[in-house]
Amino acid sequence: MAERDASSKAVSRRDLLKRIAAIAGLPLIEWPTAFPFAAAADEHGQPALPPAPTALSPADDQFLDELEKANFLYFREQANPQTGLVRDRCNVRTNDNSVVASIAATGFGLTALCIGQKRGLISLPEAKSRTLTGLRFLWKKLPTHRGFFYHFANISTGERTWDSEVSSVDTAILLCGVLTCRQHFGPHSEIGELAGEIFERVDWTWLSEDTSLLPHGWTPEIGFLPYRWDNYSELMMMYLLGLGSAAYPLKAETWDAWKRAPFEYDGLRYIGSFAPLFVHQYSQAWFDFRNKRDKYTDYFHNSAIATDVHRRFCLELAKEFPDYSDDLWGITSSDSPKGYVFWGGPPAMGPIDGTVVPSAAAGSVPFLPQPTMRVLQNIKNRYPTAWCRYGFVNAFNPLSGWYDSDVVGIDTGITMVMAENSRTGFIWETFMKNPEALRGMARAGFSPHGLVSP
Repeated sequence: MAERDASSKAVSRRDLLKRIAAIAGLPLIEWPTAFPFAAAADEHGQPALPPAPTALSPADDQFLDELEKANFLYFREQANPQTGLVRDRCNVRTNDNSVVASIAATGFGLTALCIGQKRGLISLPEAKSRTLTGLRFLWKKLPTHRGFFYHFANISTGERTWDSEVSSVDTAILLCGVLTCRQHFGPHSEIGELAGEIFERVDWTWLSEDTSLLPHGWTPEIGFLPYRWDNYSELMMMYLLGLGSAAYPLKAETWDAWKRAPFEYDGLRYIGSFAPLFVHQYSQAWFDFRNKRDKYTDYFHNSAIATDVHRRFCLELAKEFPDYSDDLWGITSSDSPKGYVFWGGPPAMGPIDGTVVPSAAAGSVPFLPQPTMRVLQNIKNRYPTAWCRYGFVNAFNPLSGWYDSDVVGIDTGITMVMAENSRTGFIWETFMKNPEALRGMARAGFSPHGLVSP
């Protein structure tokens, strides 16, 4: 039964890719070649900016420490010790025997080992052993095509499950975790060598053979999927990794190929897309966009604006859903009583019903520390059923009394990584030591600027 339920949620998540592609195809207003800092001007000619970010307080740091410890347990307990693959999701109310792992959750799991070792949650020998197990399995046994991995795999055997696609963006998330481990545990160790081999095997030129817009994936049955990564989203990590490849690099013009559509809400202007808040978070879990910009914008600043816009959007929704307040907001793709849902905004997407998704705020803590921390601490203090062994459940609805039974690996992962980045910048600093990351950002045209990001 658990397998069938999990499968239906995974199918919804694959359909989500199609929905993003379909929505992204809608006509948008003309986007400019340069969009400085994604800010509109107010009546005095000054840029409209979100609230100034503030530093974390000692209480905030203590809370995030507790949250990271809980998150780490997920990646320690829900990883197969023989393969290193991490379960896609876990039911925390029952004994979950599901066998489906996701390569994206595994990428977050590898990153979690680095954080856990740094934080003293796992010994260095055990962290290295688990990392080696995972990288050896990725290199020698997990099925690939041109170096790219299937989205879902059997956690014990690595066998492709649910006829899933070879996923371009999920492979990118996995590679970010792989490269983080290389720098944390030593680029000249066996971990470093395996990480380099796994990355160098990925043939980005195959993915971009006849297009500057990368496809979502490929299957043996139908070939390339018809959907392209053509609008601003979590795609940045994928393009930057491809640009940074020494073996099979993307052409430099691929960075300019995808659209950066301007949105405006409540006087704030930013680059966005018709997609949930997570699209502003995932690439920035590893790539450090602080105090730098390409010819289009400062993406860190852009994500801060997008987060504040989402907060304001939820406050406006309080007229219909009175649970939303400055202490409780956040809607991004998540579980619901009716299955996995693609929802968020602005503009409003999906059947919004008052559900709160903790990872929406948690994934944006570096962008707006004070507003997001207020939400997370409020959830922990006022809604104890939303908290479990692994931190926050995926979603809950205070109006209906519904609380999810599941924790989702990628949402737990973005929560843990952004919590650590907010506290120390550790993952940013570690990942950005990789020459592939530096080369990718350089080829995309990034350079420092004078603004200071938190």
